[in-house]
This record gives sequence, C-alpha cells and structure tokens, in this order.
Amino acid sequence: MEPGATDTHTRLAEVSLAVAEFTHAHWFFGNLYEAVVKVPHRVAGSGDGLGLRRSPLGTGSPGRYYAPLAPVTFPAAALALAAGWNCPGSRPWLVTAAAASAAGSAATAYLLRSVNPPLFFGPKPLSEMRRKPLLARWYRINALRLAASAVALVAIDRARLASPQPEDCTPGP
Repeated sequence: MEPGATDTHTRLAEVSLAVAEFTHAHWFFGNLYEAVVKVPHRVAGSGDGLGLRRSPLGTGSPGRYYAPLAPVTFPAAALALAAGWNCPGSRPWLVTAAAASAAGSAATAYLLRSVNPPLFFGPKPLSEMRRKPLLARWYRINALRLAASAVALVAIDRARLASPQPEDCTPGP
C-alpha cells in the first residue's frame, strides 16, 4: 500500500468516527429522553388520538426523530473499524465501538419487530394486563440500547485518543 493510501484510510476512519459519534449521541439522548419522560407509556395508552396506532411515522411518533439517522449509526462504526484496522493503537477501541453499535442495533431491531407492533400499532389499545409486560420489556431493552450507545461513545472517544499519525499505521496488503 502506498503512503497516500494510508492517509486516505486514516482520513476515512476519522470521518466515519465523527459520523458514528454524532449518530450514537443522537441515539443515546433520544432513548434517554424516551425513558425519562416515559414516552412508551404515553404512546401505548394514547389510542388513536395522536394517530400513532396507524403509522410508525405518524404525527407525534418518536420514529420521526430516529428515521433520518438510524440507518447510518452501525454502518458508520463498521466503516471506521474497516478503515482504521491497520492502526493497531486504535483497533481495540474501534472493535468495541462497532460491537456495541451492533448490539444496540440488534436490540432496536428486536424492539421494532417484536415489542413495538403489538404495543403501539395494534388495531386498538391493549388491556393493562397485556400492556404492562410489554412496557417492562421495552424499558429493559431500551436500557441495553442506552448502555450500548454509551459504550460506543466512550470507545469512539478512546479510538480518537489512540489514533496514531498516518505513518504509524501498518501498511495493508
């Protein structure tokens, strides 16, 4: 690999880390807000009043907040890992950030496919007996998402601190 290619990989890793940091902060603070103000309790008990039971992106839906950046979150961390792989000082932190991002993405996918549809988008509001365990599961999985995004943010910061100069990275194949 030519020296200029190492510079390109380092720059790509830096840009990817910046995007991953922004999207994870967006994700963390959005999930924290939802937990603190108990958005799931409000949405699950809202009936059709806000239109939330008709569409995941309907008026007032938290989905509108996440839709623009959520698809970029894990790919940015994975791209930073791939681009920064030849930099041994930051590699463990890049792996940690990508793994935490993947775990948070998997938890979100589980919520979106298994918990949110019956809890928020059924044809009518659930009875308290059916709603309560789904809300408890939502909050447990959201705590995992918060932890995953916090770990990713710390790892991104550490990867930046450990980032060597381009000449310190080992050349690739």
